[in-house]
Amino acid sequence: MALVAIAMLLSLAVRAHDLGVIGPVYPIAEPSLLEVILARLRDAEASGVLARLQRDAQARAKHQIEQPAAIVKLTKTTKARSFYYDPSIVVPYAILDADGKLLVPPGTTVNPLDTVSLSQALLFIDARDTAQVKRASGILDEHGGKLKVILTGGSYLDLMRRWKRPVFFDQQGTLTEKLGIRHVPALVTQDGKRLKIEEIPG
Repeated sequence: MALVAIAMLLSLAVRAHDLGVIGPVYPIAEPSLLEVILARLRDAEASGVLARLQRDAQARAKHQIEQPAAIVKLTKTTKARSFYYDPSIVVPYAILDADGKLLVPPGTTVNPLDTVSLSQALLFIDARDTAQVKRASGILDEHGGKLKVILTGGSYLDLMRRWKRPVFFDQQGTLTEKLGIRHVPALVTQDGKRLKIEEIPG
């Protein structure tokens, strides 16, 4: 009984009362976010701002494609330096074939040059430096054109059009970082089971 009485008292205590209107009441009328965005886009289109933004974005994209960001940490070679890079890796886990047969046990040292040789020498240059471009042209002749030119700066498309041959770009410095190249021009050739890197002055 005591519990019923307490429950009744609580229900009376929390009963809602109309307190009247204290101030003016307005309906909630927030504009749709989508409608706001569309209205702003229409205004930008009408004023020509949207077309200008599109042209600017296209120009930036074209520039980034034609002339990727140069690798800033590389400098021009002033002193000859040669060193070697061993591409061997230690396999951390077992490699199996499609039938589950063990091909390579974990801990095995594998050198890619045992299977595939470097088909062409690699020459890294900064095409913003006309002296390096001229030097690269001479090295190309020395190798009978059997050379892959890889830029670390400048426009590979411009050089490709001038030389009428493929020219590549070391995006984000991936190759130069891996090979330990600090200065360009740098020539990479295969020497047995290692790669020989020569940083060439001039």
